[in-house]
Amino acid sequence: MEIFPSFQSLLFTLVSSLTLIICIKWISYYSNTKKNFPPSPRRLPIIGSLHKLGSSPHRSLAALSQNHGPVMLLHLGSVPTIVASSSEAAQEIMKTHDLSFASRPNSTILNILLYGCKDLAFAPNGEYWRQLKSIVATQLLSNAQVKSFQHVRKEEVGDMIGMLGEGCGSSIDLTPLFDSLSEKVMCRVAIGRAYDGLKLTNLLKRYLTMFTRLSVGTYIPWLSWVDRVSGLLDQAEDATKKLDEFLEDVIEEHVNKKRGDGDRNDEGKDFIDILLNAQKDKTNGFSFQRDTIKAVIMDIFGGGIDNTSTNLEWILSELIKNPRVMKKLQNEITEIAQGRSMISEEDLEKMPYLKAVVKENLRLHPPVPLLLPRIATQDAKLMGYDVPSGTQVLVNVWKIGRDSRLWEEPEEFRPERFLTNAINYKGHHFEWLPFGAGRRTCPGILFSVVILELAIANIVYKFDLALPNGVKCEDLDMSDKYGITVHRKFPLLVVATPRV
Repeated sequence: MEIFPSFQSLLFTLVSSLTLIICIKWISYYSNTKKNFPPSPRRLPIIGSLHKLGSSPHRSLAALSQNHGPVMLLHLGSVPTIVASSSEAAQEIMKTHDLSFASRPNSTILNILLYGCKDLAFAPNGEYWRQLKSIVATQLLSNAQVKSFQHVRKEEVGDMIGMLGEGCGSSIDLTPLFDSLSEKVMCRVAIGRAYDGLKLTNLLKRYLTMFTRLSVGTYIPWLSWVDRVSGLLDQAEDATKKLDEFLEDVIEEHVNKKRGDGDRNDEGKDFIDILLNAQKDKTNGFSFQRDTIKAVIMDIFGGGIDNTSTNLEWILSELIKNPRVMKKLQNEITEIAQGRSMISEEDLEKMPYLKAVVKENLRLHPPVPLLLPRIATQDAKLMGYDVPSGTQVLVNVWKIGRDSRLWEEPEEFRPERFLTNAINYKGHHFEWLPFGAGRRTCPGILFSVVILELAIANIVYKFDLALPNGVKCEDLDMSDKYGITVHRKFPLLVVATPRV
Protein backbone atom coordinates (compact mmCIF):
# COMPACT_ATOMS: atom_id res chain seq x y z
CA MET A 1 0.00 0.00 0.00
CA GLU A 2 1.44 3.36 -1.03
CA ILE A 3 1.59 5.79 1.90
CA PHE A 4 3.22 8.76 0.09
CA PRO A 5 1.96 10.12 -3.25
CA SER A 6 4.11 9.59 -6.30
CA PHE A 7 6.23 12.41 -7.68
CA GLN A 8 3.98 12.61 -10.75
CA SER A 9 0.87 12.99 -8.58
CA LEU A 10 2.50 15.68 -6.49
CA LEU A 11 3.67 17.54 -9.58
CA PHE A 12 0.19 17.35 -11.09
CA THR A 13 -1.34 18.73 -7.87
CA LEU A 14 1.13 21.62 -7.71
CA VAL A 15 0.65 22.54 -11.37
CA SER A 16 -3.14 22.36 -11.04
CA SER A 17 -3.10 24.55 -7.92
CA LEU A 18 -0.79 27.09 -9.52
CA THR A 19 -2.96 27.21 -12.63
CA LEU A 20 -6.07 27.77 -10.52
CA ILE A 21 -4.41 30.60 -8.58
CA ILE A 22 -3.26 32.27 -11.80
CA CYS A 23 -6.78 31.98 -13.26
CA ILE A 24 -8.34 33.50 -10.16
CA LYS A 25 -5.82 36.35 -10.15
CA TRP A 26 -6.37 36.94 -13.88
CA ILE A 27 -10.14 36.97 -13.51
CA SER A 28 -9.84 39.33 -10.55
CA TYR A 29 -7.47 41.63 -12.44
CA TYR A 30 -9.65 41.61 -15.57
CA SER A 31 -12.73 42.31 -13.46
CA ASN A 32 -11.01 45.21 -11.69
CA THR A 33 -9.77 46.74 -14.93
CA LYS A 34 -13.39 46.99 -16.04
CA LYS A 35 -14.27 48.99 -12.92
CA ASN A 36 -13.94 52.74 -12.61
CA PHE A 37 -12.00 53.29 -9.41
CA PRO A 38 -11.24 56.79 -8.05
CA PRO A 39 -7.81 58.33 -8.70
CA SER A 40 -5.14 56.99 -6.38
CA PRO A 41 -1.64 58.12 -5.38
CA ARG A 42 1.24 55.72 -5.85
CA ARG A 43 1.66 53.27 -2.99
CA LEU A 44 4.49 51.33 -1.42
CA PRO A 45 4.58 47.57 -0.87
CA ILE A 46 2.94 46.37 2.37
CA ILE A 47 2.21 49.81 3.88
CA GLY A 48 0.45 51.21 0.82
CA SER A 49 -0.17 54.93 1.42
CA LEU A 50 0.05 54.91 5.22
CA HIS A 51 3.20 57.01 5.06
CA LYS A 52 1.28 59.80 3.33
CA LEU A 53 -0.96 60.45 6.35
CA GLY A 54 1.74 62.22 8.36
CA SER A 55 1.16 63.68 11.82
CA SER A 56 -1.96 65.60 10.71
CA PRO A 57 -3.97 63.24 8.47
CA HIS A 58 -6.75 65.77 7.82
CA ARG A 59 -4.22 68.24 6.40
CA SER A 60 -2.24 65.59 4.50
CA LEU A 61 -5.38 64.18 2.89
CA ALA A 62 -6.60 67.68 2.03
CA ALA A 63 -3.30 68.32 0.22
CA LEU A 64 -3.53 64.98 -1.63
CA SER A 65 -7.06 65.82 -2.76
CA GLN A 66 -5.70 68.90 -4.52
CA ASN A 67 -3.84 66.55 -6.89
CA HIS A 68 -6.16 63.54 -7.01
CA GLY A 69 -9.59 65.10 -6.70
CA PRO A 70 -12.42 65.25 -4.14
CA VAL A 71 -12.86 61.46 -4.25
CA MET A 72 -9.67 59.43 -4.08
CA LEU A 73 -8.69 55.87 -3.29
CA LEU A 74 -5.88 55.14 -0.85
CA HIS A 75 -4.60 51.78 0.30
CA LEU A 76 -3.82 52.08 4.00
CA GLY A 77 -1.81 48.92 4.32
CA SER A 78 -4.17 46.34 2.85
CA VAL A 79 -7.30 48.40 3.63
CA PRO A 80 -8.79 50.15 0.56
CA THR A 81 -9.98 53.56 1.72
CA ILE A 82 -12.06 56.17 -0.08
CA VAL A 83 -11.44 59.76 1.05
CA ALA A 84 -14.20 62.26 0.26
CA SER A 85 -13.23 65.94 0.37
CA SER A 86 -16.20 67.75 -1.19
CA SER A 87 -19.74 68.52 -0.08
CA GLU A 88 -21.11 66.70 -3.14
CA ALA A 89 -19.25 63.50 -2.27
CA ALA A 90 -20.28 63.82 1.39
CA GLN A 91 -23.93 64.15 0.36
CA GLU A 92 -23.76 60.98 -1.74
CA ILE A 93 -22.16 59.06 1.15
CA MET A 94 -24.40 60.31 3.95
CA LYS A 95 -27.67 60.82 2.09
CA THR A 96 -27.93 59.32 -1.40
CA HIS A 97 -26.20 56.04 -0.46
CA ASP A 98 -26.47 56.37 3.31
CA LEU A 99 -27.56 52.77 3.85
CA SER A 100 -24.63 51.40 1.83
CA PHE A 101 -22.16 53.37 3.99
CA ALA A 102 -23.94 53.20 7.37
CA SER A 103 -21.73 50.60 9.04
CA ARG A 104 -18.37 50.81 10.79
CA PRO A 105 -15.11 48.93 10.17
CA ASN A 106 -14.05 46.49 12.87
CA SER A 107 -10.67 45.90 14.49
CA THR A 108 -9.13 43.96 17.34
CA ILE A 109 -8.29 47.05 19.35
CA LEU A 110 -11.80 48.51 19.03
CA ASN A 111 -13.26 45.21 20.19
CA ILE A 112 -11.02 45.38 23.26
CA LEU A 113 -11.86 49.00 24.07
CA LEU A 114 -15.61 48.76 23.45
CA TYR A 115 -16.66 45.26 24.54
CA GLY A 116 -16.81 43.92 21.01
CA CYS A 117 -18.15 47.24 19.67
CA LYS A 118 -21.32 47.11 21.75
CA ASP A 119 -21.35 50.92 21.95
CA LEU A 120 -23.34 53.23 19.70
CA ALA A 121 -20.48 54.94 17.84
CA PHE A 122 -18.74 51.82 16.49
CA ALA A 123 -21.46 49.15 16.51
CA PRO A 124 -22.07 47.76 13.00
CA ASN A 125 -25.26 48.78 11.27
CA GLY A 126 -28.05 46.35 12.12
CA GLU A 127 -30.94 45.70 14.49
CA TYR A 128 -28.78 45.94 17.62
CA TRP A 129 -27.45 49.35 16.59
CA ARG A 130 -30.92 50.62 15.60
CA GLN A 131 -32.46 49.60 18.93
CA LEU A 132 -29.58 51.07 20.91
CA LYS A 133 -29.71 54.31 18.94
CA SER A 134 -33.42 54.61 19.70
CA ILE A 135 -32.77 54.29 23.45
CA VAL A 136 -29.91 56.81 23.38
CA ALA A 137 -31.76 59.34 21.20
CA THR A 138 -35.14 59.18 22.93
CA GLN A 139 -34.21 58.46 26.55
CA LEU A 140 -30.69 59.81 27.12
CA LEU A 141 -30.27 62.74 24.75
CA SER A 142 -33.78 63.94 23.90
CA ASN A 143 -34.65 67.64 24.18
CA ALA A 144 -36.51 67.03 27.44
CA GLN A 145 -33.62 65.06 28.92
CA VAL A 146 -31.08 67.71 27.94
CA LYS A 147 -33.19 70.38 29.63
CA SER A 148 -33.55 68.27 32.77
CA PHE A 149 -29.82 68.66 33.44
CA GLN A 150 -29.90 72.45 33.18
CA HIS A 151 -29.12 72.84 36.90
CA VAL A 152 -25.97 70.72 36.49
CA ARG A 153 -24.62 72.92 33.72
CA LYS A 154 -25.48 76.10 35.64
CA GLU A 155 -23.70 74.94 38.79
CA GLU A 156 -20.57 73.67 37.07
CA VAL A 157 -20.23 76.71 34.79
CA GLY A 158 -20.68 78.92 37.88
CA ASP A 159 -17.88 77.04 39.65
CA MET A 160 -15.62 77.42 36.61
CA ILE A 161 -16.27 81.18 36.49
CA GLY A 162 -15.38 81.35 40.20
CA MET A 163 -12.08 79.54 39.59
CA LEU A 164 -11.28 81.84 36.68
CA GLY A 165 -12.01 84.84 38.88
CA GLU A 166 -9.62 83.59 41.55
CA GLY A 167 -6.79 83.65 39.02
CA CYS A 168 -7.47 87.15 37.74
CA GLY A 169 -4.33 89.13 37.01
CA SER A 170 -2.11 86.09 36.60
CA SER A 171 -1.50 83.72 33.69
CA ILE A 172 -4.10 80.93 33.61
CA ASP A 173 -3.96 77.71 31.56
CA LEU A 174 -7.53 77.21 30.31
CA THR A 175 -7.03 73.57 29.29
CA PRO A 176 -7.30 71.97 32.77
CA LEU A 177 -10.13 74.38 33.60
CA PHE A 178 -12.15 73.23 30.58
CA ASP A 179 -11.21 69.58 31.17
CA SER A 180 -12.56 69.84 34.71
CA LEU A 181 -15.79 71.53 33.60
CA SER A 182 -16.46 68.93 30.89
CA GLU A 183 -15.64 65.98 33.14
CA LYS A 184 -17.79 67.20 36.03
CA VAL A 185 -20.81 67.89 33.84
CA MET A 186 -20.60 64.56 32.03
CA CYS A 187 -19.97 62.58 35.21
CA ARG A 188 -22.94 64.11 37.01
CA VAL A 189 -25.16 63.48 34.00
CA ALA A 190 -23.92 60.00 33.14
CA ILE A 191 -23.11 58.39 36.50
CA GLY A 192 -24.76 60.62 39.07
CA ARG A 193 -21.91 62.56 40.64
CA ALA A 194 -18.57 64.19 39.95
CA TYR A 195 -15.51 62.43 41.27
CA ASP A 196 -12.90 64.55 43.01
CA GLY A 197 -9.21 63.88 42.60
CA LEU A 198 -7.25 62.61 39.64
CA LYS A 199 -8.26 58.94 39.67
CA LEU A 200 -11.05 59.15 37.09
CA THR A 201 -9.24 61.83 35.08
CA ASN A 202 -6.16 59.63 34.75
CA LEU A 203 -8.24 56.55 33.91
CA LEU A 204 -10.07 58.42 31.16
CA LYS A 205 -6.94 60.00 29.68
CA ARG A 206 -5.16 56.66 29.55
CA TYR A 207 -8.21 54.97 28.03
CA LEU A 208 -8.86 57.66 25.40
CA THR A 209 -5.20 57.70 24.39
CA MET A 210 -5.56 54.10 23.21
CA PHE A 211 -7.86 55.27 20.39
CA THR A 212 -5.02 57.35 18.95
CA ARG A 213 -2.38 54.61 18.93
CA LEU A 214 -1.44 53.04 15.60
CA SER A 215 -2.59 49.42 15.42
CA VAL A 216 -0.49 47.65 12.79
CA GLY A 217 -2.90 44.71 12.66
CA THR A 218 -5.80 46.99 11.74
CA TYR A 219 -4.14 47.89 8.44
CA ILE A 220 -1.87 44.88 7.81
CA PRO A 221 -3.67 41.84 9.27
CA TRP A 222 -0.83 39.40 8.69
CA LEU A 223 1.34 41.59 10.92
CA SER A 224 -1.23 41.70 13.73
CA TRP A 225 1.24 39.89 15.99
CA VAL A 226 3.21 43.16 16.12
CA ASP A 227 0.45 44.73 18.23
CA ARG A 228 0.86 42.01 20.84
CA VAL A 229 4.66 42.06 20.81
CA SER A 230 4.76 45.88 21.03
CA GLY A 231 2.48 45.78 24.07
CA LEU A 232 -0.31 47.75 22.39
CA LEU A 233 -3.02 45.13 22.99
CA ASP A 234 -1.87 44.55 26.58
CA GLN A 235 -2.04 48.29 27.24
CA ALA A 236 -5.52 48.50 25.69
CA GLU A 237 -6.72 45.57 27.77
CA ASP A 238 -5.29 47.05 30.95
CA ALA A 239 -6.72 50.55 30.31
CA THR A 240 -10.14 49.06 29.57
CA LYS A 241 -9.98 46.78 32.61
CA LYS A 242 -9.23 49.69 34.94
CA LEU A 243 -12.12 51.78 33.60
CA ASP A 244 -14.36 48.71 33.54
CA GLU A 245 -13.72 48.11 37.25
CA PHE A 246 -14.61 51.74 38.00
CA LEU A 247 -17.88 51.51 36.02
CA GLU A 248 -18.76 48.16 37.59
CA ASP A 249 -18.57 49.77 41.03
CA VAL A 250 -20.70 52.71 39.88
CA ILE A 251 -23.36 50.44 38.34
CA GLU A 252 -23.48 48.29 41.48
CA GLU A 253 -24.06 51.45 43.53
CA HIS A 254 -27.00 52.29 41.29
CA VAL A 255 -28.44 48.77 41.44
CA ASN A 256 -28.21 48.68 45.23
CA LYS A 257 -29.74 52.13 45.54
CA LYS A 258 -32.67 51.12 43.34
CA ARG A 259 -33.24 48.07 45.52
CA GLY A 260 -33.32 50.30 48.57
CA ASP A 261 -35.36 53.17 47.16
CA GLY A 262 -37.61 51.35 44.73
CA ASP A 263 -38.23 52.84 41.31
CA ARG A 264 -37.55 56.57 41.35
CA ASN A 265 -39.47 58.93 39.09
CA ASP A 266 -37.69 60.28 36.02
CA GLU A 267 -36.58 63.46 37.79
CA GLY A 268 -33.05 63.12 39.08
CA LYS A 269 -32.17 60.02 37.06
CA ASP A 270 -28.76 59.84 35.46
CA PHE A 271 -27.86 57.88 32.33
CA ILE A 272 -27.02 54.69 34.19
CA ASP A 273 -30.43 54.76 35.91
CA ILE A 274 -32.12 55.16 32.54
CA LEU A 275 -30.09 52.37 30.90
CA LEU A 276 -30.79 50.00 33.81
CA ASN A 277 -34.52 50.69 33.41
CA ALA A 278 -34.29 50.13 29.66
CA GLN A 279 -32.50 46.84 30.33
CA LYS A 280 -35.44 45.67 32.47
CA ASP A 281 -38.03 46.78 29.90
CA LYS A 282 -38.99 43.74 27.80
CA THR A 283 -41.81 45.39 25.85
CA ASN A 284 -39.69 46.31 22.81
CA GLY A 285 -38.08 42.89 22.45
CA PHE A 286 -34.58 44.31 22.77
CA SER A 287 -32.34 42.81 25.42
CA PHE A 288 -28.79 43.82 26.28
CA GLN A 289 -26.22 43.02 28.94
CA ARG A 290 -24.22 45.18 31.32
CA ASP A 291 -21.39 45.45 28.79
CA THR A 292 -23.69 47.55 26.62
CA ILE A 293 -24.33 49.97 29.49
CA LYS A 294 -20.61 50.37 30.09
CA ALA A 295 -19.86 50.76 26.37
CA VAL A 296 -22.47 53.53 26.04
CA ILE A 297 -21.07 55.36 29.09
CA MET A 298 -17.59 55.10 27.56
CA ASP A 299 -18.99 56.73 24.39
CA ILE A 300 -20.46 59.51 26.52
CA PHE A 301 -17.14 60.08 28.27
CA GLY A 302 -15.12 59.92 25.05
CA GLY A 303 -17.42 62.11 22.98
CA GLY A 304 -18.68 64.45 25.67
CA ILE A 305 -15.62 65.26 27.75
CA ASP A 306 -12.88 65.53 25.16
CA ASN A 307 -15.01 67.19 22.47
CA THR A 308 -16.44 69.80 24.81
CA SER A 309 -13.10 70.78 26.31
CA THR A 310 -11.45 70.96 22.88
CA ASN A 311 -14.22 73.09 21.39
CA LEU A 312 -14.10 75.53 24.30
CA GLU A 313 -10.35 75.98 23.77
CA TRP A 314 -10.74 76.68 20.06
CA ILE A 315 -13.65 79.11 20.49
CA LEU A 316 -11.76 81.19 23.08
CA SER A 317 -8.64 81.05 20.88
CA GLU A 318 -10.53 82.46 17.90
CA LEU A 319 -12.20 85.15 20.03
CA ILE A 320 -8.86 86.27 21.49
CA LYS A 321 -7.24 86.30 18.07
CA ASN A 322 -10.15 88.31 16.63
CA PRO A 323 -10.86 91.25 19.00
CA ARG A 324 -13.54 92.63 16.66
CA VAL A 325 -15.58 89.45 17.04
CA MET A 326 -14.98 89.35 20.80
CA LYS A 327 -16.21 92.92 21.22
CA LYS A 328 -19.31 92.31 19.13
CA LEU A 329 -20.14 89.18 21.12
CA GLN A 330 -19.61 90.93 24.47
CA ASN A 331 -21.95 93.72 23.37
CA GLU A 332 -24.69 91.23 22.47
CA ILE A 333 -24.34 89.33 25.74
CA THR A 334 -24.18 92.46 27.90
CA GLU A 335 -27.33 93.83 26.29
CA ILE A 336 -29.26 90.62 26.96
CA ALA A 337 -27.90 90.15 30.51
CA GLN A 338 -29.06 93.57 31.71
CA GLY A 339 -26.71 93.49 34.68
CA ARG A 340 -27.58 90.01 35.99
CA SER A 341 -24.75 88.09 37.65
CA MET A 342 -24.87 85.13 35.27
CA ILE A 343 -26.14 84.24 31.80
CA SER A 344 -28.89 81.61 31.89
CA GLU A 345 -29.79 79.02 29.26
CA GLU A 346 -33.00 80.95 28.53
CA ASP A 347 -30.82 83.93 27.55
CA LEU A 348 -28.96 81.88 24.93
CA GLU A 349 -31.97 81.79 22.60
CA LYS A 350 -31.76 85.59 22.30
CA MET A 351 -28.10 85.56 21.21
CA PRO A 352 -27.82 84.86 17.46
CA TYR A 353 -24.25 86.13 17.28
CA LEU A 354 -23.13 83.75 20.02
CA LYS A 355 -24.67 80.86 18.07
CA ALA A 356 -22.92 82.08 14.91
CA VAL A 357 -19.58 82.18 16.77
CA VAL A 358 -19.98 78.54 17.86
CA LYS A 359 -20.93 77.44 14.33
CA GLU A 360 -18.05 79.32 12.74
CA ASN A 361 -15.63 77.70 15.16
CA LEU A 362 -16.98 74.24 14.26
CA ARG A 363 -16.46 75.06 10.58
CA LEU A 364 -12.79 75.85 11.10
CA HIS A 365 -12.13 73.39 13.92
CA PRO A 366 -14.37 70.32 13.66
CA PRO A 367 -13.34 68.17 16.64
CA VAL A 368 -13.21 64.99 14.52
CA PRO A 369 -11.97 66.34 11.16
CA LEU A 370 -12.25 63.01 9.28
CA LEU A 371 -15.42 61.95 11.11
CA LEU A 372 -15.54 58.34 12.28
CA PRO A 373 -14.75 55.86 9.47
CA ARG A 374 -17.55 54.13 7.62
CA ILE A 375 -17.44 50.94 5.57
CA ALA A 376 -19.30 49.98 2.41
CA THR A 377 -21.49 46.96 3.09
CA GLN A 378 -22.36 46.51 -0.58
CA ASP A 379 -20.98 47.59 -3.93
CA ALA A 380 -21.87 51.23 -4.56
CA LYS A 381 -21.32 54.14 -6.93
CA LEU A 382 -19.82 57.38 -5.60
CA MET A 383 -19.57 60.39 -7.91
CA GLY A 384 -19.48 57.92 -10.82
CA TYR A 385 -16.73 55.78 -9.29
CA ASP A 386 -17.02 52.15 -8.24
CA VAL A 387 -16.72 51.44 -4.53
CA PRO A 388 -16.52 47.71 -3.76
CA SER A 389 -18.08 46.24 -0.64
CA GLY A 390 -15.64 46.26 2.26
CA THR A 391 -14.05 49.60 1.34
CA GLN A 392 -13.43 51.98 4.23
CA VAL A 393 -14.73 55.53 3.75
CA LEU A 394 -13.46 58.76 5.34
CA VAL A 395 -15.13 62.17 4.98
CA ASN A 396 -12.73 65.10 5.43
CA VAL A 397 -15.09 67.68 6.95
CA TRP A 398 -12.10 69.85 7.83
CA LYS A 399 -11.35 70.24 4.11
CA ILE A 400 -15.00 70.79 3.22
CA GLY A 401 -15.27 73.53 5.84
CA ARG A 402 -12.38 75.37 4.17
CA ASP A 403 -13.48 74.88 0.56
CA SER A 404 -13.23 78.24 -1.25
CA ARG A 405 -16.03 77.17 -3.60
CA LEU A 406 -18.38 77.05 -0.63
CA TRP A 407 -17.05 79.70 1.73
CA GLU A 408 -15.89 83.23 1.00
CA GLU A 409 -12.46 83.81 2.56
CA PRO A 410 -12.62 80.35 4.17
CA GLU A 411 -9.53 80.81 6.40
CA GLU A 412 -11.03 83.88 8.08
CA PHE A 413 -13.04 83.64 11.30
CA ARG A 414 -16.25 85.42 10.30
CA PRO A 415 -19.32 84.41 12.35
CA GLU A 416 -21.45 86.84 10.34
CA ARG A 417 -21.66 84.27 7.53
CA PHE A 418 -23.93 82.16 9.79
CA LEU A 419 -26.30 85.07 10.39
CA THR A 420 -27.32 85.12 6.74
CA ASN A 421 -27.67 81.41 5.95
CA ALA A 422 -30.06 78.70 7.12
CA ILE A 423 -27.41 76.17 8.18
CA ASN A 424 -28.36 74.24 11.32
CA TYR A 425 -27.26 71.19 13.29
CA LYS A 426 -29.62 68.72 11.60
CA GLY A 427 -27.08 67.50 9.04
CA HIS A 428 -28.99 68.74 5.98
CA HIS A 429 -26.26 71.11 4.79
CA PHE A 430 -23.31 69.16 3.46
CA GLU A 431 -20.95 72.12 3.32
CA TRP A 432 -20.91 72.10 7.16
CA LEU A 433 -20.77 68.71 8.88
CA PRO A 434 -19.05 68.92 12.28
CA PHE A 435 -21.36 66.22 13.67
CA GLY A 436 -21.80 64.18 10.50
CA ALA A 437 -25.13 63.45 8.81
CA GLY A 438 -27.49 60.62 7.95
CA ARG A 439 -27.99 57.53 10.08
CA ARG A 440 -24.66 58.03 11.83
CA THR A 441 -25.20 61.63 12.91
CA CYS A 442 -23.88 62.26 16.42
CA PRO A 443 -26.92 62.04 18.75
CA GLY A 444 -25.32 64.32 21.36
CA ILE A 445 -25.43 67.57 19.35
CA LEU A 446 -27.92 69.41 21.57
CA PHE A 447 -26.15 68.40 24.76
CA SER A 448 -22.75 69.48 23.44
CA VAL A 449 -23.83 72.81 21.95
CA VAL A 450 -25.67 74.10 25.03
CA ILE A 451 -22.59 73.57 27.24
CA LEU A 452 -20.42 75.44 24.72
CA GLU A 453 -22.82 78.36 24.46
CA LEU A 454 -23.39 78.66 28.21
CA ALA A 455 -19.70 78.48 29.13
CA ILE A 456 -18.53 80.91 26.43
CA ALA A 457 -21.33 83.40 27.14
CA ASN A 458 -20.47 83.57 30.84
CA ILE A 459 -16.71 83.75 30.35
CA VAL A 460 -16.77 86.67 27.92
CA TYR A 461 -19.56 88.38 29.90
CA LYS A 462 -17.55 88.34 33.11
CA PHE A 463 -13.98 88.81 31.83
CA ASP A 464 -11.77 90.50 29.30
CA LEU A 465 -9.08 88.08 28.13
CA ALA A 466 -5.57 88.90 26.97
CA LEU A 467 -2.41 86.93 26.23
CA PRO A 468 0.34 86.95 28.89
CA ASN A 469 3.70 88.68 28.61
CA GLY A 470 2.38 91.34 26.26
CA VAL A 471 1.90 88.97 23.32
CA LYS A 472 -0.36 90.53 20.69
CA CYS A 473 -3.68 88.88 19.94
CA GLU A 474 -2.87 88.44 16.25
CA ASP A 475 0.30 86.51 17.18
CA LEU A 476 -1.55 83.71 18.99
CA ASP A 477 -0.25 80.37 17.69
CA MET A 478 -3.20 78.37 16.27
CA SER A 479 -1.28 75.17 15.44
CA ASP A 480 -3.21 71.97 16.07
CA LYS A 481 -2.31 68.48 17.27
CA TYR A 482 -4.05 65.39 15.92
CA GLY A 483 -5.64 62.94 18.34
CA ILE A 484 -9.03 61.44 19.19
CA THR A 485 -10.04 65.08 18.73
CA VAL A 486 -7.84 67.83 17.27
CA HIS A 487 -6.48 69.87 20.17
CA ARG A 488 -4.42 73.02 20.23
CA LYS A 489 -0.77 72.14 19.89
CA PHE A 490 0.16 74.55 22.68
CA PRO A 491 -1.75 75.40 25.91
CA LEU A 492 -4.05 78.40 25.82
CA LEU A 493 -2.65 80.74 28.46
CA VAL A 494 -4.63 83.89 29.24
CA VAL A 495 -4.78 86.77 31.68
CA ALA A 496 -8.38 87.42 32.77
CA THR A 497 -9.55 90.84 33.93
CA PRO A 498 -13.04 91.38 35.44
CA ARG A 499 -15.30 93.49 33.25
CA VAL A 500 -16.83 96.51 34.88
